[in-house]
Amino acid sequence: MALKVKAREKRMKFSKDGQEMYRYVMQPELYSQLAQDKVIREAALRSGVSEGVMKACWDAAGEVIKAWLPEGHSVPLPGLGTCRFGLSASSVDDVNKVKTSLIKVRRIVFTPSTELKDELRDTPVVITCYDRDGKEVKRVTSADDAEIDDGTGTNTGTSDTGDGGSNTNPTNPTNPTNPTNPTNPSDDNTGGDDNTGGGGPDMG
Repeated sequence: MALKVKAREKRMKFSKDGQEMYRYVMQPELYSQLAQDKVIREAALRSGVSEGVMKACWDAAGEVIKAWLPEGHSVPLPGLGTCRFGLSASSVDDVNKVKTSLIKVRRIVFTPSTELKDELRDTPVVITCYDRDGKEVKRVTSADDAEIDDGTGTNTGTSDTGDGGSNTNPTNPTNPTNPTNPTNPSDDNTGGDDNTGGGGPDMG
């Protein structure tokens, strides 16, 4: 099992002398969404219970989450982590200006468990590189020391997974190394004074 990543050579901008600048930009390959029926069927097989019982438990767990999450509770998701209510709001310098209209976004914040983060960290990464014409020029299989973003906004470091890997398809020995994606800034919407993570009293 491995995480599949595409590194495509894309034109980023023009330099001061008018020449085009290209960079290899990495992004994960997206897979199709699993159908709920398939997940329930697989869970039933692994647990030894019938699909009907598993579906009833699945639906009941969903109802529990919907009931407790809006009340400000952090709800555990067995084997996965927890989810809770969060928001993004503007800050003001006067208590008289505090009102609900300052809230810009409501969100559900998922915090993965340690086991889930470890599983993601230990999974190898396969990077397939494509040039500007769409031709595959290199394939890299390697591990990396990148941190796992757990949704708190505290992990802002990046790691270049293109260096140090084994080149399993050296069709282009002059292919440059893959830089970290410059167009993917760290997400700062879950931390800081303006982004309250947990449930709290109404500010209206």
